[in-house]
Amino acid sequence: MSKDSEHDEDFDRTDEPNYKIGEKKTIEEYNNLDSNDESLNRWKESLGLNKAAAAPVDDPRRVVILKLALEVAGREDVVLDLTHPGALDEIREKPFIIKEGVEFRMKAVFKVQHEVVSGLKYLQVVKRKGFKVDSTTEMIGSYGPNENPYEKKFMTEEAPSGYLARGHYEAKSKFVDDDNVTHIQWNWSFDIKKDWN
Repeated sequence: MSKDSEHDEDFDRTDEPNYKIGEKKTIEEYNNLDSNDESLNRWKESLGLNKAAAAPVDDPRRVVILKLALEVAGREDVVLDLTHPGALDEIREKPFIIKEGVEFRMKAVFKVQHEVVSGLKYLQVVKRKGFKVDSTTEMIGSYGPNENPYEKKFMTEEAPSGYLARGHYEAKSKFVDDDNVTHIQWNWSFDIKKDWN
């Protein structure tokens, strides 16, 4: 977890000029906030504040990404288990294979601990032969601490197709929040092929 003091030029700035980030509050402050306001209570409940669990004292992370998966209709998910040490290094060394023209979507399973995380989003930049060919910003939302993991399915995408689209791609991804805290960042790669092997 790190505060971005220097902008990573691979990622575009996605700040909205009219978007104002709310004041940071503790779980207790949120729970005591206008307790008679019915709509505010529904919002607090949607964040899971009434189910907040004690976080492990030896783990300072606020967002813990447990799994990432690639979903394709009619196929078993390609799952990246991020719960064991060295998982990010393994991802870097083993490219995904994606069949050209197929529709797919990413899915993230994660936990939030210690405090509310506001405006969590997933950023991704894809390059081919050193040139940026795609960038994605997927809004995930705001979440309160909870002992149960959350799951977020991203928008459906279509892999490029044709002779020129086939080949090797390098990607960089990260999860970042409204406070500009990067919770996890990693490099990975994939190959677009005519078929799945």
